[in-house]
Amino acid sequence: MKNILITGGAGFIGSHLVDHLLEEGEWAVTVVDDFNDFYAPEIKRNNVRAHEKNSGYNLIEADIRAQSSLAQVFNQTQFDAIVHLAARAGVRPSLKDPQLYTETNINGTLNLLEQARQHSVKKFVFGSSSSVYGINAKVPFSEEDPIRQPISPYATTKAAGELLCHTYSHLYDLASVCLRFFTVYGARQRPDLAIHKFVRLISQGKPIPVFGDGRTRRDYTYIDDIIAGVRAAIDFDQTNYEVINLGESRTVELRELIALLEQQIGHKAIIDSQPVQPGDVPQTFADITKARHLLGYDPQTQIEDGIRRFVEWFQGSEDNRS
Repeated sequence: MKNILITGGAGFIGSHLVDHLLEEGEWAVTVVDDFNDFYAPEIKRNNVRAHEKNSGYNLIEADIRAQSSLAQVFNQTQFDAIVHLAARAGVRPSLKDPQLYTETNINGTLNLLEQARQHSVKKFVFGSSSSVYGINAKVPFSEEDPIRQPISPYATTKAAGELLCHTYSHLYDLASVCLRFFTVYGARQRPDLAIHKFVRLISQGKPIPVFGDGRTRRDYTYIDDIIAGVRAAIDFDQTNYEVINLGESRTVELRELIALLEQQIGHKAIIDSQPVQPGDVPQTFADITKARHLLGYDPQTQIEDGIRRFVEWFQGSEDNRS
């Protein structure tokens, strides 16, 4: 059995990764999550309920900002790999509390890299974000594009995390892969994110907030495709440091997304038009050439099918019925 640490493993992406690794049966999975109140902690507790029945699973409630707590985790287990997904997430909330985002996303990442160095961990996979590209006029977004102009504290913290991973890879031979996720959606998606929020509000007959004219475009990526990319990154050993986009490589206009949701739910959306929000980018669009080449990444789920699956999950989940 190989030992792996997944930070943020009770969250949306993390809990799906745990599903996958436990199903493989070759991993002893340790999850660190602080169950903070960014959204209802009970949602995360539901995410891990099935995992806790598995003998290969160990859940530790800890904050990655607390060096002493992390030291205890690493003293208990010699990890073969770390997948670091824990973070304060979201562009708009980061404008309200940039200090918290810096402490968690930068200092917390540094704390984990230090523990990895001290305990000779061989592999570090970092969950980054497409937001690091900022307002990038060139599309699709390539890993070679400069990221010197982020437009939110969240984006800045993710870019800083990538640089820290590079530093530890260079200085201490810690093999690191930084994965830039593009607008991930699917079952268990955070309730504050657009698709989940829109489905909930449309289903309740309530207005949905639309910022700007509805022409913003996003590269929506289904959770199963993201997990396939993360899993491949864990095994990747060709180089000591890489930054890799994980997206669908297709952009969808917000108005088109809303129309797809209306079609699947069977109700028209009530639009609450709002001004463009600071920190929001007009579009995201992943060039996944590198992911295809290095990871064998091949996203399978088009937005039409992904939305259908999400709505089916939403309508069948007890958590979403209230």
